[in-house]
Amino acid sequence: MTHRTIPCGPGNPVRVVVVGAGAMGQNWLTAVTDEPETELVGIADLDLDLARRSAAGLGRPDLPVGSDAVALAADTDAQALVNVTVPAAHHPITAAALFAGLPVLGEKPVADTLGRALSLAAASEVTGELFMVSQSRRWNHQLFALRGMLEELGAIGTLTTEFFTSPHFGGFREEMAYPLLIDMAIHTFDAARFLLGAEPVSAYCQAYNPPWSWFSGDAAASAVFEMEGGARYVYNGSWCSAGAETSWNGAWRASGEKGSALWDGDNEPVLVAGVRPAERARSPYEGVGGALRVFVESLRTGSTPMGEVHENTMSLAMVEAAVLSARTGQRVLLDDVLDQARAAALHEENRSDVRAALAGWPSIRGALASRPQAPPAAAPA
Repeated sequence: MTHRTIPCGPGNPVRVVVVGAGAMGQNWLTAVTDEPETELVGIADLDLDLARRSAAGLGRPDLPVGSDAVALAADTDAQALVNVTVPAAHHPITAAALFAGLPVLGEKPVADTLGRALSLAAASEVTGELFMVSQSRRWNHQLFALRGMLEELGAIGTLTTEFFTSPHFGGFREEMAYPLLIDMAIHTFDAARFLLGAEPVSAYCQAYNPPWSWFSGDAAASAVFEMEGGARYVYNGSWCSAGAETSWNGAWRASGEKGSALWDGDNEPVLVAGVRPAERARSPYEGVGGALRVFVESLRTGSTPMGEVHENTMSLAMVEAAVLSARTGQRVLLDDVLDQARAAALHEENRSDVRAALAGWPSIRGALASRPQAPPAAAPA
């Protein structure tokens, strides 16, 4: 997937509008303000008072604000959009921006449904604009180190994640049908794809809600994914598990032909194998700020970043496959999930050019198999 580049760099920052001034939006406003290669030129939010307060909080009370992100971008000569809205708004705002000639960096998930995610992948092809999803937990130095250890272990048989926490969010998460799977598990599913360098083939999942849970929906789940090459990825998690809580990154174990690798999610991973680990370069980036920097580098160089919409969509496909399996009690094939999503996308999509792009994919899995270029290497730790 190629995309339009923008002349930018030190002394010539990318002009950015941030859409969404809520809690996560505040993190992005800080990141865009702190990054020397981006310039915040506007804040869009349906709550204009919130947008004005956010601008004042940055020490820029005269910063332009508006309720229409694309219109605000036009008024401020913005060159890119950072979309930090709720998932239901991801598709309409991102699609409008792409067709207005604006590359987009969006929060996860790609969209609120897999079908709309596929439509956005097609829209990026039609427009030639970059759409990158910030899967911020992938930009973790220790995760990169763990991936290097897996490369030492030969063939991988099993990769597992345990995720046990007990947050009291209040609000919409506590009313969702599958809060853990839909709102959180995408982070670990995405990391599993990254670690294994493989895509999912099938999913079997059971979701449930312990009797003491303060969530309305199923706040716990166990899932097994068959991955390309035969490895199994096993996820076991709960959002209502007090005591001995794991890291928010989860606790990981990889079992391979030459030994195992362990990561507690917070500290350096450990290789337990009869091999000497090679020194490997790690990501020079971290978190939200790292995703923003990679986005800018991709706009400047034309490189395909991790998180580009085609590459990232399979992480959302894992979520939808797990939810479908939990609902039906059946093992689910990812190709069936992708086919159903394309059918939904073709039914919903209003633009004939996007429908034509979607219909023209000989294989959905093949269309999504965009392989991102590796980030510039940092020195080995």
